[in-house]
Amino acid sequence: MKKIFPHYVYNPITLSGAALALLSFGLIVFLFIIDIFSPSEKPYMGIITYIVLPIFLIAGLLLIAYGIIRERKREKKGIFRTGTLPVIDLNDPKKRAMVVVFSVGTLLLLIFSAFGSFKAYEYTETDAFCGTICHQVMEPEYTAYLNSPHSRVGCVQCHIGSGTSWYVKSKLSGAYQVYSVLFNKYNRPIQTPVKELRPAEGTCEQCHSPSHFFSEKKVDHTYYLSDEKNTKSGLTMLVKIGGGNSEFGTTGGIHWHMNISNQVEYIHTDERRLVIPWVKLITSDGKEIIYRDKEANFDEKNFKAENYRKMDCIDCHNRPSHIYHQPDKMANLYMSQGRIDETLPYIKSLIVLALEGNYTTREIGLDSIQTVIDEFYKVNYPEIYSAKKDKIEQAIENTKKIYQRNYFPYMRADWKHFPDNISHVYTPGCFRCHDGKHVSNDGKVISNDCNSCHIIISQRMNDGTVKTSLDGLEFKHPVDLGESLSQHLCTDCHWKQD
Repeated sequence: MKKIFPHYVYNPITLSGAALALLSFGLIVFLFIIDIFSPSEKPYMGIITYIVLPIFLIAGLLLIAYGIIRERKREKKGIFRTGTLPVIDLNDPKKRAMVVVFSVGTLLLLIFSAFGSFKAYEYTETDAFCGTICHQVMEPEYTAYLNSPHSRVGCVQCHIGSGTSWYVKSKLSGAYQVYSVLFNKYNRPIQTPVKELRPAEGTCEQCHSPSHFFSEKKVDHTYYLSDEKNTKSGLTMLVKIGGGNSEFGTTGGIHWHMNISNQVEYIHTDERRLVIPWVKLITSDGKEIIYRDKEANFDEKNFKAENYRKMDCIDCHNRPSHIYHQPDKMANLYMSQGRIDETLPYIKSLIVLALEGNYTTREIGLDSIQTVIDEFYKVNYPEIYSAKKDKIEQAIENTKKIYQRNYFPYMRADWKHFPDNISHVYTPGCFRCHDGKHVSNDGKVISNDCNSCHIIISQRMNDGTVKTSLDGLEFKHPVDLGESLSQHLCTDCHWKQD
């Protein structure tokens, strides 16, 4: 039988290259068709179809060429292959049947392999893959994510997004993470990958447009003191969302920072970006104003280059999808919603005490919550224990729910290890820069006026009286601190570092 191609094509290297090229080409066609008819954009699809697989296709073609050139050089030196490839005579019914079975089987194998590979690729994009493959390691972050405002935004949309460079970075990072899990080299708690996150323009701003933020948002807060009566107070404020543009609303407020007309750059000196001694403001007309913390011992000529940063969403919203709530905040919420009876004596302080125990395992934590609350009322308030046993049990069960949602002792994951910069009560947050200590060369100070970001329009005092003013009220702390609030930051009492 006459060969279709010259004899020097029939060598192992060329045939291997041909197989690789054909397989790659088939997968490219397969994924291309899926990509065209896919109802949603898939970050990895284009990268695999148009970048990764073509590399293998080109490699296969190069192997074909290399095998032919190598074979011809061997023949010029008088080295010939003695082995021959099997000859298939299609006129022979047995061989013809064998070829048909082999061809159909190979085709089906390729189709199912391609489909299986695609489904495997699709699974690596799912939230379940990110959160459950390494269950114990990722359970805290996955649990927090499922209960966050972004629980319907896929993990890859924020942690990778589109683009080749970020895909490659994520895969390299993922390879190290697999190694860390297999050999128990990971940190407890898992470090927040702030440095590895891409700029907000490529993630947050795909859905949120800072130029269209404006107006104010009404927010209500209810508080309970840690006394026997769980003394109740509360306030209502208007949070100045700001940002926006002059056509639709004010350009001031909180989102003034979002690089619409002004650009803010800063230098931090710690991993969590909580200490910021140097800030630069670039105004819309190009003027630069540098603010320095007058109390910081910082050499602005000697710092790590990676600590210089242009401010964006993540600098304040650093826990948008993985939020661990503080115990007193959750106690206030559950009590205000009636899920925990606010008339139970000392229940506010008991909830916080039970949640903040230094437990080594979740099981010990849950058992201790049961014991702390149950025994307290049994010993100190036996009449209430008998009359309100169901309310006490309800309080215990809801406290356990708070614990299971926010505390993971085996990974040392809780609110103390993951500070949220969105406010200024439990972490420095806004006061990292707005502390009244950052001063420019011409004497300008970064404002620490509370009314820059919010206005209190109503406050309920401990005695039940309510003060209201649309012009704004001066905040009165529920507990008399004995001196002016201007002498303190919220974090002086509320912040507990790990």
